[in-house]
Amino acid sequence: MTSKLFSPISLRDLTLSNRIVVSPMCQYNSNEGSANDWHLVHLGGLSMGAAGLVIFEMTNVSPEGRISPRCATLCTDENEAALKRVVDFCRTYGVAKLGIQIGHAGRKGSQQPPALGGKALKPEEGAWETVGPSAIPFADYPAPRELTKAEMADLVEAHRQAVARAERIGFDLIEMHGGHGYLVHQFLSPLANQRTDEYGGSLENRMRFPLEVFKAMRAEWPANKPLGIRVSATDWVEGGFNPDEAVEFAKALKELGCDFIDVTTGGLDHRQQIPLEAGYQVPFGERIRKEAGITTMSVGLIGSPEQAEEIIASGKADFVVIGRDALYNPRWAWHAAENLGATADYAPKYGMAKPALRPQLYPNHRAPA
Repeated sequence: MTSKLFSPISLRDLTLSNRIVVSPMCQYNSNEGSANDWHLVHLGGLSMGAAGLVIFEMTNVSPEGRISPRCATLCTDENEAALKRVVDFCRTYGVAKLGIQIGHAGRKGSQQPPALGGKALKPEEGAWETVGPSAIPFADYPAPRELTKAEMADLVEAHRQAVARAERIGFDLIEMHGGHGYLVHQFLSPLANQRTDEYGGSLENRMRFPLEVFKAMRAEWPANKPLGIRVSATDWVEGGFNPDEAVEFAKALKELGCDFIDVTTGGLDHRQQIPLEAGYQVPFGERIRKEAGITTMSVGLIGSPEQAEEIIASGKADFVVIGRDALYNPRWAWHAAENLGATADYAPKYGMAKPALRPQLYPNHRAPA
């Protein structure tokens, strides 16, 4: 068997050894937005686990863009230096290429970290004013302040500056966060965006700000490096952003030089009804891949190597994105390769763990043919 999951793929000048991506996962453990030893250990370990790409957690373009006070930012020299320390460690000891997800929480900011309840912060807890396309709250959170056009222009510039910092740090790839109910997604969805100017109403208008942000990011990012976006293809609520609109958004992004769409769903409206099952989001990415003609990543309850292999081999996606399973088993890709009779990359200092060498230590172990 020749594994499609472990076949190489290129995005612009970046070649990845396989189709496995470790998902950006918020850690709620930054100090004043800066990475620390936790990130060095967490991301360093994931970078050694043979996934082709590890994407760092949602990293916000301003302090006000954070979900919680413990979330990451990339807007100061201190943020940049702390994150470069982590990237340099991953480069030295790991094998994965490294990406970063850049975003802004919009109306879903000023929250407690999930481990502390995830409720809206109180003033005595350091709450800040949130912003959004319209003054419509998320669930029972305080209503955000509607952004002015001048503030929107400032946010476009903040995204551009974060990209410039990511390039100085040395990331291989950037993913713009346009899903899970955060700011860009809020502009896309008529449930959160009820503006009456040229940024609200029709799909063309609702896409305007997201496309302006993407265009500025693409212009700042080197032409030989890939830039993509995570998109929630449906809000799972009647009257919300939907798969037809997601396809049109993907087509518009492709025209601006978007290299991939990381397809997720939901996160914008607490009334969502999501039919959770293995690979439940895969069909949305498959449709975008076929109708927009763009490279896609599928994420969400993808756990077994055989499931991941089938998704890639059948042309439903170009990448699979692993989240919880990567936390449970940071060497998921090693084991997937062994199950599928494929070859994975091993960090040099872990070479003795390769299947071909283990029988020397454990005679009863059978390596794959």
